[in-house]
Amino acid sequence: MEPILRVEDLTHTYSAGTPFQRNAVDHMNLEVMPGEFLGIIGHTGSGKSTLIQHLNGLLKPTSGHIYLNGKDIWADPKKIRQVRFQVGLVFQYPEYQLFEETVGKDIAFGPRNMGLDEKEIQRRVRQAAELVGLREDQLNKSPFDLSGGQKRRVAIAGVIAMEPQVLILDEPTAGLDPRGRENILRQIRAYHEKKGATVILVSHSMEEIAQNVDRIAVLKDAHNYMQGTPSEVFAHAEELEAAGLDVPQVTKVALALRRRGLDVDTAVYTVEDLKAALLRLKGGAANA
Repeated sequence: MEPILRVEDLTHTYSAGTPFQRNAVDHMNLEVMPGEFLGIIGHTGSGKSTLIQHLNGLLKPTSGHIYLNGKDIWADPKKIRQVRFQVGLVFQYPEYQLFEETVGKDIAFGPRNMGLDEKEIQRRVRQAAELVGLREDQLNKSPFDLSGGQKRRVAIAGVIAMEPQVLILDEPTAGLDPRGRENILRQIRAYHEKKGATVILVSHSMEEIAQNVDRIAVLKDAHNYMQGTPSEVFAHAEELEAAGLDVPQVTKVALALRRRGLDVDTAVYTVEDLKAALLRLKGGAANA
């Protein structure tokens, strides 16, 4: 199977030719497969935001290439607008970009810019609203009458309504309370399952990433530091901590037990995983 997105030897340099010159991403390579739920994690300054802004052509590489369905997105710069319809990007705090008088009109903004007819626009608005858990009666309300979490859903629905092949969400739970965070993540998981679309979740929270994605790309100092399934990545929990990257609380408990002499597998990231690992250990000890 061919990757839907491929990042090849990507470098992006800010302030080139000045004393402040720096590479925000440096010779980075990454493949994203169709239908995959990929998590991208890293510290502030690791290159996360710069990377994702290349994936739909908001930024142009200093060097290297971005391929969408095998085609270089910059092969014809006049067609870059079409790329942005196919790779939808939800920025951090997207509710600050709401501006229409009703929720329905805000969700319809992207599809209308695509030149679709009114019947298709309304179909997409209703479907996107349903996918993010907004009721039909809320479509005629002002988005500014909604709660913070509901506004966030409206903004996400506006991108979903363009029916992109790839949906990228940059810190979609930032600033929300625990209930609001889980609501948003539940809607994103439901969207991924129902539509089978490719989803990229960007976060600084290893806990959030671990519980939701199929595969993780860990960025550090403008490079792709490590990638693999959550279990493969957390098997390197000590390396991640040594690199100053956070790991889930459950993984920290497993690490602490290992440091105390228990032969616990650190490739765990849920309470159920840790429980199973401890039961295996107990069984092994009993059989010894």
